[in-house]
Amino acid sequence: MINIKKWTVNPFQENTYLIYGNQEAVIIDPGFTNAQEFSLFTQFVEEHHLNLTEVWFTHAHIDHVLGLKFIEDAYPNIPVWLHPEEETNFSNAQFVAQQYGIPFDQYKSTMQSTHDLSKQKELMIEEQALQLIFAPGHSPGHICFYNSKDLWLIGGDVLFLQSIGRTDLPGGSYETLQKSIQQKIYALPEETIVHPGHGPETSIGYEKRNNAFVQAAN
Repeated sequence: MINIKKWTVNPFQENTYLIYGNQEAVIIDPGFTNAQEFSLFTQFVEEHHLNLTEVWFTHAHIDHVLGLKFIEDAYPNIPVWLHPEEETNFSNAQFVAQQYGIPFDQYKSTMQSTHDLSKQKELMIEEQALQLIFAPGHSPGHICFYNSKDLWLIGGDVLFLQSIGRTDLPGGSYETLQKSIQQKIYALPEETIVHPGHGPETSIGYEKRNNAFVQAAN
């Protein structure tokens, strides 16, 4: 069984996730902005005797990449996975952080050094496959990670509790996001638990019945 641990961090209240089995672990969207936030993560990894093997990104908006430098320093040469259409967001992180007035240490990774999520249908953690769902609209290369065995989704900023991700940022499109949700996310089993990039968990069934921003297609 693959477990999920969440930390809500940084001024944007972003949800950083660790998914882990008996020994292996993967961090998704590390958003740590200070040593105190990061220490809670490292303490958990050490207490559970986990081996952090990879970094996965749903997308590369500033609130989701703020902690990559902490990860790189603590786990040198760790593989980083990202969709190539997130290149602008990933490369402009320092400039965006300055606009928001957020302290930011530029990470070492570049798009050329990341692994390409667009070429994968699934990623593995301890013999458990997680399906990759391409769901643009909030950002051009947004990916969700779906566990069909245990029925949960690491959804990033696509679908929230009675809400959806912003579409007014560069590369965003409400029509595209609506299509992604209706055709791909709402197609998942209704009991699937959604672990979003911000806010509390929800479920596919609940959002199909209660989300005022995107209704289920007829």
